[in-house]
Amino acid sequence: MALRIWASSTANALRLSSSSATRPHFSRCFSSVLDGLKYANSHEWVKHEGSVATIGITHHAQDHLGEVVFVDLPETGSSVSKATGFGAVESVKATSDINSPISGEIVEVNSKLSETPGLINSSPYEDGWMIKVKPSNPSELESLMGAKEYTKFCEEEDAH
Repeated sequence: MALRIWASSTANALRLSSSSATRPHFSRCFSSVLDGLKYANSHEWVKHEGSVATIGITHHAQDHLGEVVFVDLPETGSSVSKATGFGAVESVKATSDINSPISGEIVEVNSKLSETPGLINSSPYEDGWMIKVKPSNPSELESLMGAKEYTKFCEEEDAH
């Protein structure tokens, strides 16, 4: 039970996004954090480009979850709200909800994850992205952490 609660809180902290122009930053916990992305304390990342924001879970989150074996994602056209669950990730350790770091309309879902959920482990910032959203309130991005803040957050969280 404690593992499920820990894994769930870890997964809820996953929020991030990346691009080929981003550089990895390695923290003491060996999780890569990319510059140029925004991060939620529930471990999701956001990469905002033009009118679309790509969302996935961080390397730190997938590392704590272990091997991902199933992903449950919403349909294109549905809406997501900041800090509200939009899907779930099942790993060999636990099933965890994934929260949206921003509000908006889902314009694309990564269909590759239904057949190859392990992309979240092997490429969390590139091939393992989850959804693309047209933000309804782009100012929500300002409340998310940058790479240095997120690295410090992970180090403090792992110390407890």
